Amino acid sequence: MREVTLPPLDMGAQRRTADAATHRAEIARVLSAAHTAADGWITVPADIPDEQRVRRTMAALHDGAACVSGALLPDDDVHGRRGAAELLVRSTDGYVPVIVVRHRITDPGQGAVTATLPELDPSAAGTDQHRKLRSHPRDQLRLAHLYRMLQQCEAAESAHARGGVIGLDADVVAWYDLTAGSWPGPRSTLAEYDTRFADRQAVAHAAATGAAPLAHPSRILECRSCPWWQVCEAQLRRVEDVSLVVRGDAAGELRAAGVATVRQLAALDPSGPPPVNWSERVFADTVALAKAWLAGWPVVRRVDDVTPPRADVELDVDMENFGDSGAYLWGCLLSGADIGIAPGYHSFTTWEPLPSDDEARSFALFWAFLSDVRARAAARGLSFHAYCYNALAENRWLYGSAQRFAGMAGIPSYEDVAEFVASDEWVDLFRNVSESFLCAQGKGLKVIAPVAGFAWRDAEAGGEASMGWYEDAVAMHGGIPDETQRKRLLTYNEDDVRATYVLREWMSNTANTEIPLVAEL
Repeated sequence: MREVTLPPLDMGAQRRTADAATHRAEIARVLSAAHTAADGWITVPADIPDEQRVRRTMAALHDGAACVSGALLPDDDVHGRRGAAELLVRSTDGYVPVIVVRHRITDPGQGAVTATLPELDPSAAGTDQHRKLRSHPRDQLRLAHLYRMLQQCEAAESAHARGGVIGLDADVVAWYDLTAGSWPGPRSTLAEYDTRFADRQAVAHAAATGAAPLAHPSRILECRSCPWWQVCEAQLRRVEDVSLVVRGDAAGELRAAGVATVRQLAALDPSGPPPVNWSERVFADTVALAKAWLAGWPVVRRVDDVTPPRADVELDVDMENFGDSGAYLWGCLLSGADIGIAPGYHSFTTWEPLPSDDEARSFALFWAFLSDVRARAAARGLSFHAYCYNALAENRWLYGSAQRFAGMAGIPSYEDVAEFVASDEWVDLFRNVSESFLCAQGKGLKVIAPVAGFAWRDAEAGGEASMGWYEDAVAMHGGIPDETQRKRLLTYNEDDVRATYVLREWMSNTANTEIPLVAEL
């Protein structure tokens, strides 16, 4: 597969990569300002050839530097390893790796071993009474990889085997004991790493020598963003692999029980006992999904009559947020009976880079609009529903905005938000879709709305891509805000609320005649 041309990374992956690089650079800047060459701090430039980076790294380790920033270790040709560490920190008898990641590494609790930055010496770390470690297996395995490379260089500490992680909040180093039994078994991180590394070496060796392949594709959640999916999907479809309907461990268990294909799964008795211990959805639904997949139906009806809740006055709502920083856009599509407000799309935005208190202003305007629509409908004796698709996101920012901006002009109380969310007027169409249909290719709005005949105007429309658009729209990294990207975000948001409207109309009018019942497959 070496010569296979892969598609470029999607915009979301490109953004995450760029954001991670920016985060690492900022941490390096802050730490280098807190430590000096006199303290034994050595920075290896990133813009020199790799062989020079390796030489400078090894020279710094040989000279006993207290910390090496931007380290690049020599390739381990014996075992086939290569790798770089954001930091290599000297301990009492060698060096330990420290990596910088752009995710949170601790949660409230106790028991994590941490040191407050800019302190990097692992001997200065102590048990934290306010934090517990989050589970990040990839971080631990990367630390084990770097520790093994340090051992090959004869530079690793020997009395301990530790590794540190600096996370998104960049306030502490969280230290892992790589020999502790923190994996099932219990196995240590080093033991888990050694097993996985040997497995991957065997797979690669078989491929390189033309032996029978030791690995075969199986669909998992990460496939949807993997550049190799185009290769794996073709193989999976060719053999009708069961993972096309059942993902993850459940697919492996079915294969082990002799149910390796979608066709074999579809042939099972839906009312009989599953061939394996089954903790997924209702087994009869899984058999029905297999039948739908074979028939080429992305959705099939679970019920005789699909009837989503409807009202005289309807408001489709969609929120856009920028990670955990805040919600910058609330979009609404007003339709139905005349209540004295212009029907169509209404948006409430802040274009100040988040986090910003201007978010309170835009949220207050949205809440005032929503409240006005509700009041006008009630005054005219008309029924009212507001719709979203998968209310988890909207509810999070409804409640969160009420809490964060409590007391500011126009901000509803937490109780007011709770009353609305709990009312029959707030309708989650995702729940209605789940109750009415089985969906062989997923239940996301971008999957279901096209079945109803809707198409987004922007070919790259999606939550991940919108993050990059937002950064340009507010000039997150400096420069001039991009008005084109602002318009793009508004168009994307408008299409999202129009999508839920079209989906609801389709469910009300034509789904019952267009989409077969499960029993009809």
